[in-house]
Amino acid sequence: MKKGSVYEGRVSCVKFPNKGIVKVDGEEKEIIVKNAIPGQTVKVSVNKVRKGKAEGRILEVVEPSEMEIQPPCPHFGACGGCTYQNLPYEEQLKLKEAQVKELLDGVISNYIFDGIKESPVKECYRNKMEFSFGDEYKDGPLSLGMHKRGSFHDIVTVSDCRIVDEDYRKILECTRNYFAAQSVPFYHRMRHEGYLRHLLVRKAVKTQEILVDLITTTTYTGEDALLEGWKDALLALELDGTFAGILHTKNDSLADVVKDEGTEILFGQDFFYEELLGLKFKITPFSFFQTNSLGAEVLYQTARDYIGETKDKVIFDLYSGTGTIAQIVAPVAKKVVGVEIVEEAVEAARENATLNNLENCSFWAGDVLKVIDDLQEVPDLIILDPPRDGVHPKALEKIIDFGVDTMVYISCKPTSLARDLEMLTGRGYKVERVSCVDLFPGTYHVETCVLLQRRTM
Repeated sequence: MKKGSVYEGRVSCVKFPNKGIVKVDGEEKEIIVKNAIPGQTVKVSVNKVRKGKAEGRILEVVEPSEMEIQPPCPHFGACGGCTYQNLPYEEQLKLKEAQVKELLDGVISNYIFDGIKESPVKECYRNKMEFSFGDEYKDGPLSLGMHKRGSFHDIVTVSDCRIVDEDYRKILECTRNYFAAQSVPFYHRMRHEGYLRHLLVRKAVKTQEILVDLITTTTYTGEDALLEGWKDALLALELDGTFAGILHTKNDSLADVVKDEGTEILFGQDFFYEELLGLKFKITPFSFFQTNSLGAEVLYQTARDYIGETKDKVIFDLYSGTGTIAQIVAPVAKKVVGVEIVEEAVEAARENATLNNLENCSFWAGDVLKVIDDLQEVPDLIILDPPRDGVHPKALEKIIDFGVDTMVYISCKPTSLARDLEMLTGRGYKVERVSCVDLFPGTYHVETCVLLQRRTM
């Protein structure tokens, strides 16, 4: 199999994350491709061959899968945000469930697999979006939306995006039209020049409050009048929700990320409140919060069910973010200690605990690997909710050394979870139960909740 060769074959399966396996040459050879679904017959160009493994890209879907449907979003295929919108939702769930179970079965055995729990909403579920400014093709008109599938430069204006509600779509279109009419340039990632970078929109599901934040460089003359006009255009919109705040954030960094180098309030305030499982949480533009609020309730209720009786227990919530999980278990625990590396998130966690009248929560700012040595508590139970790359091996060693009887591990990346579970089970823990929760319909992402018990000698 050579680079540049073109083959036709059938997609036999799709493995996490988004790895379609195409069987060619009488199913004797395999090519790994992205953005495929099982059962498709595809024409593939090989672009990489390494150690006998071939990777390629789909040139054409010769024959659709029997499961395939018309995607509800008109941008599907051009936009890189979603992967499985051309599958019925029940098939998406089956696919994610099978992917996780295959990964875990490779490292653990004799556990109860509770399957996958669906998202309470299948469309319009996101409570946060980061849209990018750019052009859909070189020197084309101003775009505002998501990166084009497979492209670092091109931006697709996703004015009919289905994973957000109508308020997001109106705000996106209003913003793009306003700045296009003013001929305001976007920030060019290669030339490092221009003004418009990102548009961040957050909306609380329970309170319907909206935060909008325009992220720009500091290079535009007449900025004050320009921003005033944009704010007035937004406030004139007829929305289902209400604006809690309209903000402007400056960012001159070279990296193509949303970074806060100073935020100005143009209207209202720089926060709103969201509610989960009866608790209130203050959300700022850049604070971490699960992007599917109703799905997060399912996930955290699953974790709470796995934890069980906790009224006399000290719980460590490691990688605690804004303290959401810590506060959800606090009412039924003796004490909860949260550790999080992002200081802004720790401040938010403390503020939220006060807001919810929870006096048995404390939060530490710092890297789990370093802070864990300074904690002056001995936990009875540990909750892990690490970032996508999982737990640092040295930190996991220290966590294991606490010797707690029970751990609950919440993971947003099954491959990292499988690696960490292999170490945990090798050091005396047994996986008792596993449940998946779909927080991201239409995409390949999935959350997994795992209950571990220390084996008795």
